[in-house]
Amino acid sequence: MPPEGRAEAGGVGIGADLHYRALERLYASAPINETFNSRLEIPGEGRSRITFQIDESVFHAAGAAHGTIYFKMLDDAAFYAANSRTTDRFLLTTSFNLHFTKPVRSGEVVAEGLWISGKRRVFVAESRLIDAEGEEIGRGTGTLMRSRIALSGLPGYSAGAE
Repeated sequence: MPPEGRAEAGGVGIGADLHYRALERLYASAPINETFNSRLEIPGEGRSRITFQIDESVFHAAGAAHGTIYFKMLDDAAFYAANSRTTDRFLLTTSFNLHFTKPVRSGEVVAEGLWISGKRRVFVAESRLIDAEGEEIGRGTGTLMRSRIALSGLPGYSAGAE
């Protein structure tokens, strides 16, 4: 059963909070996320934060994190920031541009997502990666569209719903 109510400005409201917690459960339940030591937090409407650890298991041959890690975390942060704005449908990324600004070798990295525009069918969100020293190491912008997939039908989203 989907959470009651709509996401309101600033993440205020019981329905919005239930939606954010359900999205956090959805992230944790995705099989791909068993591969990554990461955790999603949605602090409010249109925002997301993913904290993850980088170690040598994700390095390329030159000894730094492979670009797939940058893309994964930037895309996820943008996606969840945008999906925090809609309570009924799963969004799908249709395009994503990213910029690498600094290699990361190990330690904690935070992906911050921010909804930019869109309310009905097409959403735009951006994200950035911050390393343990507080420096930006990557940035991305994505376009996402509403799918036909109901959030309420996804086991990770509905688990724990009252």
